Amino acid sequence: MPLTTKLTQRLGIQHPIIQGGMHYVGYAPLAAAVSNAGAIGVITALTQPNAEALRSEIQKTRSLLRSPDTPIGVNLTVLPQLNSPDYPAIVQVLLDEKVPMVETAGSPKCAELWELLKAGNPDVCIIHKCTTIRHALKAQAMGCDMISLDGFDCAGHPGETDVGNFLLQPIAARKLSVPYVTSGGVGDGKQLAACLAMGAEGVNLGTRFMATAEAPIHDNIKKALVAGDENSTQLVMRSLKNTERVYKNAASDEVLRIEAEHPGQIDKIYHIVKGENYRASFQETGDAQSSVWSCGPVMGLIESVPTCDELVRGMVSEAEAVIQGRLAEMCR
Repeated sequence: MPLTTKLTQRLGIQHPIIQGGMHYVGYAPLAAAVSNAGAIGVITALTQPNAEALRSEIQKTRSLLRSPDTPIGVNLTVLPQLNSPDYPAIVQVLLDEKVPMVETAGSPKCAELWELLKAGNPDVCIIHKCTTIRHALKAQAMGCDMISLDGFDCAGHPGETDVGNFLLQPIAARKLSVPYVTSGGVGDGKQLAACLAMGAEGVNLGTRFMATAEAPIHDNIKKALVAGDENSTQLVMRSLKNTERVYKNAASDEVLRIEAEHPGQIDKIYHIVKGENYRASFQETGDAQSSVWSCGPVMGLIESVPTCDELVRGMVSEAEAVIQGRLAEMCR
């Protein structure tokens, strides 16, 4: 039984699963493997040093696809910063390469990029990440096609309201008119079935795809994800109102210690939280303790490191079994 949803129909994919954008993880090998599995893989734009490097990564991803028509996506985060990336150049690359799906996150300035994307490619599907219903309604009004709704159990930035997906998702089903997908804490087929039951058109997985054979990160990081459990994360940078859920280790403990003494002072912790540190952990050293890196409590469901194809097929099969078996039996 195929799980046909508005997400699969809009993107032309087989399974309602998105591999979310992840800094220093969303490269060609992972994105291609996920798309080849019938879901949709996503390249992280800002992991690339510039727009032309992103173009090369998109082309590399397509060279790894079994079919040239297989859809892929690109994640583009828009944040206010002094040395802002060349967003117009990135958008032009997305248009030149005819990327069918763009996952955006960040400030309301995203809407300016949506206009550029839609002007150059009216068929592009823009999925915007939100952590609250209020922000989701605003993004809907500003013109995105779908919402990726991040509950409090997501890795990375869960927002500041601490509302979990078990409540956030059915509220979204009542209040949103555009389709939405569930993001945060999803790692197996039972959850996929539950998300569809609550009103989602699919799910967005981050941490779970980190622990796959094709994820281009050090094996020691994958081992840490398997060894971890639902209590192996903690929240840092709350005093900056830029809360991030990260792996609980020596580095994150030190950040919390410094934050307690110097709340709201990024300069006191920047040497620990800067991206170069976890890039080195992911790509070079494999040291899971020395840097602050994002992951979610879905570690409690991670027991192995399968291929992306095995993970996607297993999740979908389990969801189908729940829907056709356990739930169907309850209705007899």
